[in-house]
Amino acid sequence: MSNASTASPSFTRRILHRVFPKVPNFFALLAEQSTQVGISAALLVEYMGSGTTEVAKRVVEAEHEGDRLKVRNLTLLNEAFSTPIDREDLHRAIINLDEIINSCKTVVAEMDANLLALKADKYCLEMAVYLKEGAEAVAAGYGRLGSEPKLGRADAEKSDQAVRKLTRTHRRALAELFHDEDFHHIFRRKEIYNQLLGAAERLNICNSTLLDIVVKLC
Repeated sequence: MSNASTASPSFTRRILHRVFPKVPNFFALLAEQSTQVGISAALLVEYMGSGTTEVAKRVVEAEHEGDRLKVRNLTLLNEAFSTPIDREDLHRAIINLDEIINSCKTVVAEMDANLLALKADKYCLEMAVYLKEGAEAVAAGYGRLGSEPKLGRADAEKSDQAVRKLTRTHRRALAELFHDEDFHHIFRRKEIYNQLLGAAERLNICNSTLLDIVVKLC
């Protein structure tokens, strides 16, 4: 009798776990992944200022860590019995956060001597700084979802402002670039500018997703 009563709670827990599996803490998962975006963007700024191989390697390492977090988060999302917010929002956030990290790596790879052989100019650095500001704001917003989701709205707006500044810088950079008479240089430099703009566009999707989640939670 005693053995049966002792085993009963454990047996009940196993049954409940099968029927209602534990839901992963997706808010914490998104917070960790978005923090990695901020790290990658900060390394991109550092690379634009130094252009060293050492920093380039760290950007690549950050991208590998970003891939690991993306795969982990997608796997948990696919296996989850239920989620605290819409699966579509979670999927959109996971994918686009990772794409920002990918863009940081691509920019560095294409500026490497074996590819475009470019050094950062003032516009590259300025756009990278705005990308970092926006990425850090988004990371702050996703980090609040589990405790203070309403505050995430201000973070998304701050990130949106950074995206707008980056976009304006991109326009100024192109306007000046097309005064150059070296068409090879124009092509190579324009590719880098567009990669940075692409990262900003992904960041903008992350902003929109953050706002959608905030609205649904509040």
